[in-house]
Amino acid sequence: MKKVQDYYFKKAKQENYPARSIYKLEEAQLKHHFIKPGDKVLDLGCHPGSWSLYAAKIVGVGGAVVGVDLQKSNTAALSGAARIEFICLDIFDTDFSGLLSGKTPFQVVISDLAPKTTGIKFTDHLKSIELSRRALAIAALSLCRGGHFYCKVFQGEDFPDFVNEVRHYFSKTKIVKPKSSRVESREVFVLGLEFKGGE
Repeated sequence: MKKVQDYYFKKAKQENYPARSIYKLEEAQLKHHFIKPGDKVLDLGCHPGSWSLYAAKIVGVGGAVVGVDLQKSNTAALSGAARIEFICLDIFDTDFSGLLSGKTPFQVVISDLAPKTTGIKFTDHLKSIELSRRALAIAALSLCRGGHFYCKVFQGEDFPDFVNEVRHYFSKTKIVKPKSSRVESREVFVLGLEFKGGE
């Protein structure tokens, strides 16, 4: 398994991405094509910027990427890619939607949000579910009809409920376990396709 991890780490460095997490998005994108040229993308938990860079490359100069994280990201966009606007912001801010005013709607919301892990699986799962539900709530307020949502979540007893919550908002829902994720990791990704609109 260590060889696999080394492979993705080296690949990210060679392709000028700041983190190997890029491939957890790329694998889903290559299969499902939910990010398209010209799209506007909201990237939650964007630091250090790999997902934003990858999305910016796909959407191109006609699109836009807004990255949100508690930590500052200063990654420069690649040539021929969309401009990336990085915002240092807490997603639980009561005026989060207001602070995104003028930037919505988005065609895609992606979330690589993860809690600071404690090593206690149940506690980490609950914290991950809380972040994932907040990401879903933001997506429900920020997506245009027909938009898409891709979100990391730790598996556990509340995972099926979260998947059902995603199904409520999207016409199609898929569970993705990228090859670049560690086999022993409880992280998976939930992909919601074709947003049906908020209530």
